[in-house]
Amino acid sequence: MNNHRRKVQDGLAFLYGPAAAQHVWPQFAAALDAFHRAQPALAQPSVPPDQRLSERDVVLITYGDQIQAPGEQPLQTLAATLRELIGDTINTVHILPFYPYSSDDGFSVIDYKQVNPAWGDWADVRALGRDYRMMFDGVINHISQHSAWFAAFKRGEEPYARFFVVVAPDVDLSAVVRPRTLPLLTPVATVDGVKHVWTTFSADQIDLNYGEPELLLAILEVLLFYVSQGARLIRLDAIGFMWKEPGTSCIHLPQTHRIIQLLRAALDDVAPDVLLVTETNVPHQENISYFGDGYNEAQMVYNFTLPPLTLHAFQTGDATHLRAWASTLHTPSPQTTFFNFMASHDGVGLRPLEGILPRAAVTAMAERVLAHGGRVNYRTATDGAAVPYELNIVYFDALNDPQAGEPVAIQVARFLTSQAILLSLPGVPGIYVHSLFGSRNWHEGVERTGQNRTINRRKFQRDELLAELAAPECVAHQVFTRYLHLIRVRTGAPAFHPNGAMAVLDLGPALFAHIRTAPDGAQRVLCVHNVTNQAQTVTIDLAAAGLDAAAPLTDLVAGESVTLDPQARVRLHVPAYGVRWLGRLATEAATPPALP
Repeated sequence: MNNHRRKVQDGLAFLYGPAAAQHVWPQFAAALDAFHRAQPALAQPSVPPDQRLSERDVVLITYGDQIQAPGEQPLQTLAATLRELIGDTINTVHILPFYPYSSDDGFSVIDYKQVNPAWGDWADVRALGRDYRMMFDGVINHISQHSAWFAAFKRGEEPYARFFVVVAPDVDLSAVVRPRTLPLLTPVATVDGVKHVWTTFSADQIDLNYGEPELLLAILEVLLFYVSQGARLIRLDAIGFMWKEPGTSCIHLPQTHRIIQLLRAALDDVAPDVLLVTETNVPHQENISYFGDGYNEAQMVYNFTLPPLTLHAFQTGDATHLRAWASTLHTPSPQTTFFNFMASHDGVGLRPLEGILPRAAVTAMAERVLAHGGRVNYRTATDGAAVPYELNIVYFDALNDPQAGEPVAIQVARFLTSQAILLSLPGVPGIYVHSLFGSRNWHEGVERTGQNRTINRRKFQRDELLAELAAPECVAHQVFTRYLHLIRVRTGAPAFHPNGAMAVLDLGPALFAHIRTAPDGAQRVLCVHNVTNQAQTVTIDLAAAGLDAAAPLTDLVAGESVTLDPQARVRLHVPAYGVRWLGRLATEAATPPALP
């Protein structure tokens, strides 16, 4: 037995006890053996673990039916449009849940192993995977009430009768951390009478019972199936709530971490190039716990503190809190890094600001978002109070008041500077499709569905989208062309390698600045971002900042040479909401990409 399989067996013993582990281990081993026989090539890593990611890696986050055209399957339309619009500028695509679903735009999965037939089929998914590295969702905390699994549970069929968490309504669950104000238990009529099942997120999303080893085996087989269909990154949705233990918080329990370690060991055994990405919308220290020791849990974690803290910097014109937090960022090994993002299909989570900003500042952020036409979702705090949990708004409008009458150029500059921060930090950037196209709030969608999150989930008609992108006066055109330029600069600069070092600089509250260094030390880039509506001028001693003052510097974004004074200092002018990335050109790129 190799080390990976021993870890799986040890994990089973930790979760279920030695006797049960000995009983169920042969089934787990059989699942791994069957996968290996079917996909033997995947067992050999293509590169060493610390080289699986590079500055070239950028992820586009999109729905499978995001771009539509009459008479076409949406997954085919998406693939053709991405090839036309972005080519290989972005190399990875995360399709949000594309399985049959009953609610929450895909996150209430009816059948894990099917593609939504209204969107296409597995051949369409694999076809997209021939052009892009693929990221799938593992929505494995819960499943739809309309799934075959839950129907079998209600009929009392084995093993499904044990696949869900049943709790008597009089059990004290007051210690459970809640992400919603909805009831935690939902009564369900079954063949054996009414049972109260655990529903962390909604009555349509029934939590799975990981206290049952056959459920864990079924989920392992689902994830292996995704790998067989081309998944090379798997996003583990809402993973912190997996293990239920009445009398505890039921979040981040040791059993939850052990399950992720078990899944990681299983994948390392049969498909070591596949990376796990954990999604936990919680305070920063809780979030990064899913790195484990750097070798045994997720290779990437969603960097949930980044979106709200960046928004706060621009709302206040003060990057002090963002700078202080960024200076603490580190990962436990070269095999781990952050999945950085500014916007998502859900909105901007606020729990990650706990311990960083006072509650009054968070409330002010929520009020600003409401003034910009957004919505706010609330959760129940431990003291029983309803507190802001999530800001529902497109990131462009979170930064820009749609009613303010500002020049479009200022709005676009403010937004793109926020995205430049995303692209410049250590980690892999994930770009939500609505950020790439500079979308605005979709109020009609909220009225149609009654769901706040719909404001950020509008779908595009291909011809209309292409027309906007072709019109220079449109926000979509201005954001898209300049965003692609920033991405090309990033992917051509080794200093932006996910594991490249970052040294945060204090250039005053108006500027968020840091130096990125390539892992081999061959390139350093000074990144300066102005979070205010006033131009800033600062003098920087290059040697003191750790830059090579003897070598010529270039503004990589503008493609302009930078003049130094006789003391090897640069007097840097940063326009309102401006971006300056200064560094020596990488040897493999003699000239920076041309600005569109």
